This record gives sequence, C-alpha cells and structure tokens, in this order.
Amino acid sequence: MGPDPFKDPAAFATVTLPRIGLASVAVLIGRRWPLAALVVLLPLGPWQFGEGFATVDLSWLVPRRDVKILPLLATSPFIMWYAYLTGRRLVAIAPALAAFCAISAVGVGVVWSRGGDLALWVSMLTALAGTYLLPYLLGLLRRRLLQQRTQTRLSAEAQARLRERARIARDMHDSLGHDLALIAVRAAGLELAQGLDEAHVKAAGELRLAAADATERLRQIIGLLREDSDAAPLAPVDEDVAELVRRARSSGMPITLDLAPGPVPGLAHAVVQEGLTNAAKHAPGADVVVRVAPDAVAVRNGRSRSRPTALPGGLGLAGLRERVRLAGGTLTAGPTGDGFELAVTLPRTGEEDPHNSGGNRRPGARRSEHD
Repeated sequence: MGPDPFKDPAAFATVTLPRIGLASVAVLIGRRWPLAALVVLLPLGPWQFGEGFATVDLSWLVPRRDVKILPLLATSPFIMWYAYLTGRRLVAIAPALAAFCAISAVGVGVVWSRGGDLALWVSMLTALAGTYLLPYLLGLLRRRLLQQRTQTRLSAEAQARLRERARIARDMHDSLGHDLALIAVRAAGLELAQGLDEAHVKAAGELRLAAADATERLRQIIGLLREDSDAAPLAPVDEDVAELVRRARSSGMPITLDLAPGPVPGLAHAVVQEGLTNAAKHAPGADVVVRVAPDAVAVRNGRSRSRPTALPGGLGLAGLRERVRLAGGTLTAGPTGDGFELAVTLPRTGEEDPHNSGGNRRPGARRSEHD
C-alpha cells in the first residue's frame, strides 16, 4: 500500500512507515478497544476506489462503466474484523454511532474532493456498508445470541435450584414433620398416663406444646422453600411401609396394618407417612388403620382422644396430590364416619405414568384438606 523502499526510500519513509505505525497502534489497542482501532485505521480505510469486490456497468446512469462495488484494500479485512469486535464487545450504542458518523464524514469528504461523481457515491456507500456497518451488525447479533444463551443457562440453573429447594422442603416435611408428630404423640401419652405427679404431667404438656410449635415453624420454613410452580420431587424415602408403621407404633400410636400380598406401590411409603403424620397431629390417640394393596393405599383414623397438636392448612396433602397425579392415580381425603380417611388409587404396576397423563378425580369424591 505504498512506494517501493528500494526505488523511492523517501516516499517509503513518508507514506509507508506512518501507515505501519498506525497499523501497529491498532494491533496494540484493537483487542481491548476495537472502536479505537477503527478510528486509528481511518486513514487506511477503503477510500481508494480502484479495486472492489465487484465491478458493475452503470453506463445507463453515469458515463463510467467500471463502477466498483465494495472497494477492497489490503487493510479492509482487518478493518472488518475490528468493526465486528466493536459490535461483539461494545455494549453502548452511542460511541459506535458517533464513530460511524465520523467515518461517513470522511467518506463524503473523499467523494467531494474527487468531484462528487455518482459512481464515486455508489462506491463510497458500498464501502461504508460492507466494511463497517455489516461487520458491526454481525458482531452485535453474535453478542445478542451469546447473551440469550447465557440467560437460558442462568434460567436453567435457577430452575434447578428451585427444584432442589422443593426437594429439601418435601424431605423436611416427610422426615422431620413425621418425627415431630411422633414426639408430640409420646408427650400426649405421658400427659395422660396414670401415676405421674403434677410436675411431670406439666412437663409432658410443655413438651407436647413445644413439639407443636416446632412443627408450625417447620411448616413456615417449608412454605419459604417450596415453589408452587415446581412439581413435587418423586424420590422415595429409604424405608418400607412395615418399618414406618413399626416406628409409629413404638411412639404410642395404635395402628393396625393390613398389607395385602403382591407388589407394594412406589408411593405407598409417602401416602402412609402423610396419613400417620396427619393422624398424629390432628387426632392424637385415635386408632389408625393402614391398608396397602398393589393398586391402592388408605390410611384411616378414628375419633381423637386428645387435643390436636397442630393447626390445619399445611402443604403435605397438596404435594402428595401432585405426586399421585403425576403417577396416574387419584387421591381423596376427607371426613368419614367419626374420623378421617386418606385414600389413594394407583396404576396396577405401581409405576409413574410414562405419559404424565395424570388421573381424574372420581365423581363425588371428597376433596377437603386435612393437614
């Protein structure tokens, strides 16, 4: 892009060496400040209209036949690269718009200095669009696509955190809530036991109330952790139904277990645990009957023999109902006779519905909450 240093050293020193200096500065600052590199390379822009990407015949419009479309120089690919980096990295639009206006002003000045021929205007406009504007827009598009990809990844991570919070909430409700309810049952049994002096009876009552308060605080924490938009996690607890009933019996709950032959449904543990927890909290001392069959699970309790240890309105039945729906079954819960019954009907295989079709509620089934 300059004189031969062997034929004309003076011209090489005054023309080529300054251009090399500008290119060196652009290389040093271009990676960090690509817009500044564009400004530095402005004297080396596509203002020589002798070579171009294409040549068209505009003799029907102007006297010239060889009008250059998108003039190209040796520096054009590098200018295009820095224009692309400007769109890719520069967040603010105003500096890029100001620089483009300055570049356009230079192009207009070049055309006017050469007579303002229409063919020169065509060459200059295509040079501005192809060398500066189009690469900048491509870089801007690339930045927007990467931002969208990042937002998608962050959204997926946020959803994963919410699902983990819901899992923690479910585990807290299933394990800690159940254990606190059994502690309250034991305390209620001591409070009603014969032969204890007044101080011991009072201590047992305070223990029962403390367990009830802890259950209520746990429910509040679960309300903060649980997201209604998330489906309840489906991971079962590592304990079979017989062991769960045995632990509840050891706490003083009168339970009758009717375990039918055949495979136990996958959700049987969760259903029985929810039913026993509700019975312990809302009907202390009541007789409880647990029935487990390959396609049905039911927990029924009789009349309460003591004061309830918790208030109604928790999230246990809501989460269990969602899990049963996803498994393709139905859930009914409500008063029956002098007690309360939680009944769940599941597919015969006991597996989740592969199509997540859910199940319809049986006609006339009671849906009152009791948690």
